[in-house]
Amino acid sequence: MASPLATHEAGPASSPPAAPAVAAATPQAEGPIEVEPESTDEADSSYGDQVTTFTASLTSSLVNYPIEHGRQYHAYRAGSYPLPNDEPELERLDMTHQLMLAGLNGRLYLAPVDMEKVQSILDVGTGTGIWAIEMGDRFPNAEVLGNDLSAIQPHWIPPNVKFEIDDVESPWVYSKPFDFIFSRYMAGSILNWPAFVQNVHDNLAPGGWAEFQDYDGEWYSGDGSLTASHATRTWMNGLIEAGNKLGRDPQPGGKLEGWARAAGFANVAHRRFKFPIGPWARDPHLKRVGLWNITQVLEGLEAFSLRLYCDVLGWKEDEVVVLLANVRNELKSGKIHAHVELHVVYGQKE
Repeated sequence: MASPLATHEAGPASSPPAAPAVAAATPQAEGPIEVEPESTDEADSSYGDQVTTFTASLTSSLVNYPIEHGRQYHAYRAGSYPLPNDEPELERLDMTHQLMLAGLNGRLYLAPVDMEKVQSILDVGTGTGIWAIEMGDRFPNAEVLGNDLSAIQPHWIPPNVKFEIDDVESPWVYSKPFDFIFSRYMAGSILNWPAFVQNVHDNLAPGGWAEFQDYDGEWYSGDGSLTASHATRTWMNGLIEAGNKLGRDPQPGGKLEGWARAAGFANVAHRRFKFPIGPWARDPHLKRVGLWNITQVLEGLEAFSLRLYCDVLGWKEDEVVVLLANVRNELKSGKIHAHVELHVVYGQKE
């Protein structure tokens, strides 16, 4: 998303800043729209300059990132995603990508997609674009499109990869369906999950596949080492409470299969993976996964928490800093043997 709720690369969060005042819409009269008289100045006879000016203005509005709680956040549909989009967060997102690869044994996806036949791929909430870029490298004959609320993707990308700024909860207006649609750690980012999953289904070509990878937002401890008295438990409970207050489900993982079936997907499969938080597992593979996981968690504590705790739960910033210091100390102690569950659900459009 990655984060305890999810990272994302596309998703929600605090109370959005007040929108600029907008004049009331002018009622449209009946009949045809009048055409502005053509200018006699040859230099003004095309739309080129107007389009260029408008594009520059629009681009500025998309990347004029606000600064809150000492972190930078996205500008487009401000407030719809709680995590920052600054350099430290981009590094954490790429780190989380490596966590996912480690946890899934190096696989970018699990769906039984025949990539020799796939021509178009959509990466929903692409974040830094790292998944889309790797898919573009591995499958040069497929066109890969990644969308996100933030224009944070790199400029040097494979020729078959493109990125766009979009809100996945706006109407989908793609001109043709996709062969494969991928969505990863969108927990805490979506207002209407059933509608989102339905959109994914409806924008697939017949026979196409979709895959959802997401967390259930809870941390578990099989040996009882994570208790209600720990600051870590208080912290996790607060993140879940804030996500629910926003109406953006912070625990979608276990519900993905039901949403996929309700949307009409066939051949639905649901797999669960335990990701330790810390290198405490005996198994070498899980130990490596745990090391990746605790590294990205420690890196992202402030990113996960500041907007949700301050703007949604009403905490003071210094109170959040104290809580996170205690969480950091507990996690670094190695005494908490917690894990989070990743749910991978994929299905096919008939």
